[in-house]
Amino acid sequence: MTFGPCVRCFLIALLISGVPFAVRGEEAAPQTGDEGTPTEYQLVWADEFDVDGPPNPANWGYEQGFARNEELQWYQAENAACHDGLLVIEARREQVANPAFDPQSRRWQSSREHAEYTSASLLTRGKHEWTYGRFEIRARIDARKGLWPAIWTLGSARSWPGCGEIDVMEYYDDTILANACWQGRWRTEWDNSRTPLKEFGPTWAEDFHVWVLDWTPERLRISVDDRLLNEVPLETAVNTDRQHSEPFQEPHYMLLNLAIGGTRGGDPSKTEFPAKFEVDYVRVYQRDGDGK
Repeated sequence: MTFGPCVRCFLIALLISGVPFAVRGEEAAPQTGDEGTPTEYQLVWADEFDVDGPPNPANWGYEQGFARNEELQWYQAENAACHDGLLVIEARREQVANPAFDPQSRRWQSSREHAEYTSASLLTRGKHEWTYGRFEIRARIDARKGLWPAIWTLGSARSWPGCGEIDVMEYYDDTILANACWQGRWRTEWDNSRTPLKEFGPTWAEDFHVWVLDWTPERLRISVDDRLLNEVPLETAVNTDRQHSEPFQEPHYMLLNLAIGGTRGGDPSKTEFPAKFEVDYVRVYQRDGDGK
């Protein structure tokens, strides 16, 4: 559901004024406490992507080049734009020279002379970060072979995986995932949820859906369209470093990206491009006392 100008202006006015309000309705489903008691949240940050052109630079930066997971795409800002109230991240089959190419290198980022695909990865790092809150993202994913869209967060206090990672949405291999990870003893600890796409129905990926992360000091709850996908108790999500640091009690920033192939994304060679990951809005609500 895309808001009209009047409703958007009302939300922006609330954001500026700081007046608390109860999160209600289809646009922002109610949040309740452990006993089902409605809890007041305040909209503290949002991007409605209403201005055509590049995404707002006050909100988003970009990853550049080869990033992770031996993925095939070259990330660049040119593959992200706002059109008709949507952020559109577009993956293309096109060749880009790798300026870091080294024929003697054994590193995957520098052993490739070219990238055969381009895409975009947007992030709020260095601009906006949050500890706790309700995060709502309305989006439509492309659920074809070789595509790996994601909505996720990373902590800013330390390196991965000790920084903590929250995967509000990942899609690959005909599966919707909702995960969290942190640093365990000798390995990365994952709390995974995997739901086959077929459980949602044959045309589910053709429509927009609302993903929600409810993050409190006690737990992470990840859902889509009010269907709970995963719940992670944070008393167990503690790094096994010397400080036994707690990555989900610290600030995180958000990422939106569309990856291609790599260690999980699958084979895109028979997929028709361009492919699109479309985001209608991103909204962050917090209660008094939550970290900003």
